[in-house]
Amino acid sequence: MTNNPKRLSKDAYGGIKGEDYVPFISADEKAPEATGYSITMGIIFAIVFAAANTYLGLRVGLTISAGIPGAILATGLLKTMFKRNSILEANYVASLAAVGESIAGGIIFVLPAIILIGINLSITQVALVTIIGGFMGVYFVTPVRRYLIVQEHGELIYPESMAQAEVLVNANQGGKGFQSVLNGLGVGFVYKLLSGGLGLWNETASYIIASYQGTMIGIDTLSSLLGVGFIVGTSTSALMFAGSVLAWLSLIPLIKFFGVFASEAIFPSTVLIAEMSASEIWSSYIRYIGAGTVAAGGFISLAKSLPTIIKSFREAMSGFGKGEKSQKRIDEDPSFIWVLAAAILGCLLTWFVPVIGVGPIGAILAVFFSFFFSVVSARMVGVIGASNNPVSGMTIATLLVIASIYRAMGATGTSGMQIVLMAAGVVCVAIAVAGGVAQSLKATYIVGGSPRKIQHGMFISLAIASVAAGATVLLLHNAYTIGGEQVAAPQATLMRLIVEGIMTGRLPWTLVIIGAVIAVFCALAKLPILPVALGIYLPISLNAAIFFGGIIRKLVEMKFKKDESNLETSLERGTLIASGLVAGDALTGILIGIFAALNIRIDFLAGIITNEAVRNLVTLGIFVILAGWLYRYSINIKGSRDNA
Repeated sequence: MTNNPKRLSKDAYGGIKGEDYVPFISADEKAPEATGYSITMGIIFAIVFAAANTYLGLRVGLTISAGIPGAILATGLLKTMFKRNSILEANYVASLAAVGESIAGGIIFVLPAIILIGINLSITQVALVTIIGGFMGVYFVTPVRRYLIVQEHGELIYPESMAQAEVLVNANQGGKGFQSVLNGLGVGFVYKLLSGGLGLWNETASYIIASYQGTMIGIDTLSSLLGVGFIVGTSTSALMFAGSVLAWLSLIPLIKFFGVFASEAIFPSTVLIAEMSASEIWSSYIRYIGAGTVAAGGFISLAKSLPTIIKSFREAMSGFGKGEKSQKRIDEDPSFIWVLAAAILGCLLTWFVPVIGVGPIGAILAVFFSFFFSVVSARMVGVIGASNNPVSGMTIATLLVIASIYRAMGATGTSGMQIVLMAAGVVCVAIAVAGGVAQSLKATYIVGGSPRKIQHGMFISLAIASVAAGATVLLLHNAYTIGGEQVAAPQATLMRLIVEGIMTGRLPWTLVIIGAVIAVFCALAKLPILPVALGIYLPISLNAAIFFGGIIRKLVEMKFKKDESNLETSLERGTLIASGLVAGDALTGILIGIFAALNIRIDFLAGIITNEAVRNLVTLGIFVILAGWLYRYSINIKGSRDNA
């Protein structure tokens, strides 16, 4: 018997001891959870979200949440296709789907940096690093699970977990929001196929301002960027665009204004500034400034979080092993042998597997930092959610320590950098996965599922999805080149700069310090640093598209500013369709990338519009039409309720 057939009990948000909480599906009620349906569907979703988020993360530096879209898709598909109505099965699918996002976040931060230092990266290496780091991330949460999620019930909010639980309950009562995701996916697929695939219109509309030192403004007309902008909202997207305005309409013209008088190339560029385009100036100089801003932002974030990190670890470890064993479904933790296996195998595999082979010191450091930051990560998502978890700051701290130790040991060159990046990659995946697992475990506790089944399932799905994520990394590199304009890989480039700076000392430190000063300014001005940093670091055309999506969300908010109920419904509807647009664009982009890697041209429609000015107008016009469709779909409250 459930607490309430329509909604979660208020006790789900606290007010009682965690031991006294009765979940939505009570522990006494038998219900299917880890079934053939949920396992298969969960693994498929993990693969899809891992590939899509890896694609998006390497292009933009951002990933999108998979838990909530996964919950909606799972509930809808289980009910419509398989006539199954188990909320525990839907939660199981959503949890497995969420781990796809987690491993993508872990992979894109560090591993592509190995390519950027000039060393080949294989699918096997990506998969093994992901599996080893994921193994530790999944099971290092186990000793503190009961303390963080049960004993701290109501104290640690786990905001995104509660949102996922609410979505599961509401969707289980008959909602069909998954249709919005599918509609967005279909539109994103067709839009990307016609533009990036068949070449009917461009994917960028740009204009060079010759009278203003030849700088450029433009917009990348991608459905994924429009969707990302809607999801992150106006505030974040506006700050990202502001960073781009600073870079492209201030710093680049300034560099060109003075640089035209230089008779020699200025490091790190090998080309005269007078002969450089705005994009070349951005690539040679501005990206280092942006990297300095991102790095300093990571340190500032870490410094601000340090009291919370110390408290999180101390309090989490004080609850280590607390609580009696129970036969109740909601108390079924994996055996402690899994924790020991994660630590021992994590160390041995990181040490001895040839394609990783970081040696004994790197292996011990990898396990130590994986455990420490996994515990921290599991608690921090309870406060700020997985989307705001400072994975980059914790990874940068790890990278600095490991690189410094190896430099002191005499490690040099690309081989030394590869060892450092491999060890840091394992830790980064563990941190990202631990946060995602803790988030899913909280949602599981609220709806009444089994932690043991969830953790085992998440590990299996991440092991399988790691291959898809690795294939996506290599596909994008072969098709477009990681580090180029189309696949900027911002975090990985930052990691490369850090490890190179420590191991070789060859960095344009003046530019990096300028970026750090900008980060300090943002901190003093109480501005979020990361959005501004990404704005400086990424092309203005990319951030303009994200900002455009944020404007669409703002228009939706303005329409229903006096109607809170309809506002919530319209934003949820818009977020679902935006998630579909992102997934549709990403999956189609991977498909197109396969053709590009095979040197097969499919742009059969590129000759229909040959005039570049006309193509620019058509490109921009169709993008505006797409944005208008997103707006109309979001505010169509009647349509949403008809589907409920």
